[in-house]
Amino acid sequence: MKVDRKLRMGMVGGGPGAFIGEVHRKAASMDGLIEVVGGAFDIDPEKSFQMRDELHVDPARVYGSYAEMIEKETALPESERMDFITICTPNNWHFPIARDVLKAGFHVMCEKPMTINVDEARELGDLVRSTGKIFGLMHNYTGYPMVKLARDIARGGELGKVRKIVVRYPQGWLATALELTGHIQASWRADPEQSGASGCGGDIGTHAENLAEYITGLKMTHLCAELTTFVEGRRLDDDINCLVKYDNGASGVLHASQISIGEENNLGIWIYGETGALEWHQEHPNYLYVKRPDEPVQVWRRGNDYVAEKSPAAGRATRLPAGHPEAFIEAFANNYVNFSDTVRASMEGIEPDLLALDFPDVEDGLRGMLFLKTLVESAGSSEKWTEIHI
Repeated sequence: MKVDRKLRMGMVGGGPGAFIGEVHRKAASMDGLIEVVGGAFDIDPEKSFQMRDELHVDPARVYGSYAEMIEKETALPESERMDFITICTPNNWHFPIARDVLKAGFHVMCEKPMTINVDEARELGDLVRSTGKIFGLMHNYTGYPMVKLARDIARGGELGKVRKIVVRYPQGWLATALELTGHIQASWRADPEQSGASGCGGDIGTHAENLAEYITGLKMTHLCAELTTFVEGRRLDDDINCLVKYDNGASGVLHASQISIGEENNLGIWIYGETGALEWHQEHPNYLYVKRPDEPVQVWRRGNDYVAEKSPAAGRATRLPAGHPEAFIEAFANNYVNFSDTVRASMEGIEPDLLALDFPDVEDGLRGMLFLKTLVESAGSSEKWTEIHI
């Protein structure tokens, strides 16, 4: 049956003052494929109900808890209920909410990291497979057109065998004990009960891990890691440094920091192969630098026809002509487009377009949790290398 309408999106989290929840709502609605119809927006029912007026949604579909949302939405006719649920809560809630939502028969889009431990990640993977529901994980940096171009160049063999991967993500916003001032975003990220075993690693280190594996198709096999807490009294790490081994024999360096004063969101990656190299920066995302021996550096610019010719995925992810910058929210939106097209295909009982399957999923979520588990183990070990056990 053809699903000729917008998909109905519910949300858990993303209440008053929540940065990432608002980004999700704007991104999901950008292409006219999805509408937010309601949700349980905060663990405090009063704050959840506050979103009714802010979002101009049906008051009857704003709930005091996600359990109430599941109960009342599943009681609606299938033609009216939410099609999928987006989870934008602190990390410790990702697993129980995703588990219950999947069991209730809804598709899921979840913020990263997917869970707070590997056991939860494995259980969630089993549940996604047994329910047949679509699960998306919002590693938004995979949504940038030039990241997709980089992936198609690297995986297409144009760099030769990849030898070295350097990926870094420095920020400076937690250079002081911001969590002690009542800052909402800092408070839960610095709390191991809500954030998990690694603060900086879970928040942005997983982005660096995911970006390196997404572009190259390689898997990390061993880490030699250092976790540091520089801010006195902070309960979780705020700086990480890793040496990395990959499954093709490549070596790597992964660095993430939240105490690097002057840095904002300076995610960048360098990939060095036998015959060429790539360089990409999140703060200047519309440019990909391609390097060859004894040749001038090539600057590939988003929006040009030659990009879409080289990478149909990059072309699909491009909205504006060259010279009109596309960035952060559009990258979220690109993942929502692919996710929603895949959900729609599932609802219609047909196979999705292969390009629509290009979004992070539950397996990427497991990779992230394996990375974090090994990161913490390595930092506490006297051994030089700690293996990532699959």
